[in-house]
Amino acid sequence: MVHPLMIDFQELYRRHLCRHSQFGLNVLHLVAVVGIYLSLYRIVFSLPGSMWILGAGLALYLGILLAKLPFRLWLINTVMVLLLLSLAAAAPAFPIWGYALLIVVLHWFQNWSHRIYTTAFDMSAYKEKYPKGLPLFLTLSLFELPILLNYLAFDRRSWAS
Repeated sequence: MVHPLMIDFQELYRRHLCRHSQFGLNVLHLVAVVGIYLSLYRIVFSLPGSMWILGAGLALYLGILLAKLPFRLWLINTVMVLLLLSLAAAAPAFPIWGYALLIVVLHWFQNWSHRIYTTAFDMSAYKEKYPKGLPLFLTLSLFELPILLNYLAFDRRSWAS
């Protein structure tokens, strides 16, 4: 089992390609992740002290990624996060439960998209190091956006129909 902060990004990315080698799947996952980020930002905006929470959270997130990602990927990820933050700030305020429900629906959508895009490769090389559970969930929570952006922006060789 690997600690989320001790991962090798390129290895995690290769693991991702075992189940996510199809272009359409990555696009659908990016749609879901964007919606989840927007929802999370809107929830944070509703909290007292939201600017401090958001500032500290983003500094920690971007700092961790700076240490783990190639710089050009970190830069595009940072631009995306700031763009999403701006969109969330301009979005209409709904009740928090609406955003929480949207997160659940988008997570379901992300899982459902695997029914359309079914190509998968052997993941046995990663099962011991990345077992299902909380550490993998935390790792993917930190790295899913940069993984998707890496695939879509910098890895056209891996695109499959």
